[in-house]
Amino acid sequence: MTAAVPSNLAAVPGITVGHWTDLRTATGCTVVLAPAGGMRAACAVRGRATGTREIDALDPRHLVGHIDAVLFTGGSAYGLGAADGVMRWLKEHGRGFPVGPAGVVPIVPTAVIFDFDLAPGSKADRWPTAEDAYRACTAAAAEIPEGSVGAGTGATVGKALGPGGAMKGGVGTWATRAGDVVVGALVVLNAVGNVVDASGQILAGARGADGKPVEALRYLAQGGTPFGALSRSGGAGGAGGAGRNTTLAVVATNAQLDRVALQSLAHAAGDALARRIVPFGTAFDGDVVFAVSTAAVAAATPLQVEALAALAVPEAVERAVRLARGIRDIPGLADEP
Repeated sequence: MTAAVPSNLAAVPGITVGHWTDLRTATGCTVVLAPAGGMRAACAVRGRATGTREIDALDPRHLVGHIDAVLFTGGSAYGLGAADGVMRWLKEHGRGFPVGPAGVVPIVPTAVIFDFDLAPGSKADRWPTAEDAYRACTAAAAEIPEGSVGAGTGATVGKALGPGGAMKGGVGTWATRAGDVVVGALVVLNAVGNVVDASGQILAGARGADGKPVEALRYLAQGGTPFGALSRSGGAGGAGGAGRNTTLAVVATNAQLDRVALQSLAHAAGDALARRIVPFGTAFDGDVVFAVSTAAVAAATPLQVEALAALAVPEAVERAVRLARGIRDIPGLADEP
């Protein structure tokens, strides 16, 4: 009996994904493992409040031609250290950039979200560690749980009025294909903006004091103070929401793309995010999009891969909020019957 082909990031053969989740402190991490031998990679930095590690290795001019994993983690900049656990797991499995008698140096680009808003007491006193990320590696598989898991455990969306009016974000993934060419997307959704469907209707996002949806873009366009209407306690939020928002995404394909084409793919995936997250890539978001390739099959053109990504990314975005369960006083769409 033939095994079912997954409709997620692992639809690209050789790629697996693992989560580590801590619901008690509302944080976690998600690792995307490359097949043995690594994968080509590039990225597009779309937000202006990023927290990253090893991003320079994704420049098409960089000496390193392949990466071994991508790590998404909570904990803001504190969480960057979790990448050490991914490196340890990869080293134990002989994966990394060869450096002669010294062995290998695993290359693990990492990006973080700020998820302390849902931590007990909303304090920056718990984040994923190297041990936690190592556990995510051991859990990596082709089956990928979605919603309030991994790096999406403490994620929220619709924070234009402040965290008190937000809804639950999370992890979503989807894949599209044309013939032998496969493109998968995985999104960690923790945005200032609202999430909308294909028609522009709000799926999840900012809620006013009456609990009704608020168009974040219109609120800001009319001079509304970012994060100033609703704080957790109902008071003024002010600039306290700055840097607390990030959408992270990885788009993977088996198509033979060089790193310049992968950089273009990352930007195209960012454009797809902007069609479903409104507003997107703001001064208060740390949005980063990764594009990776196992280079196993030929595509008709790079534009074919970008078009497939434009179909996969919106589905992943929707799934990230539709499958997210609420935590504490932040509701999620998956709470509803």
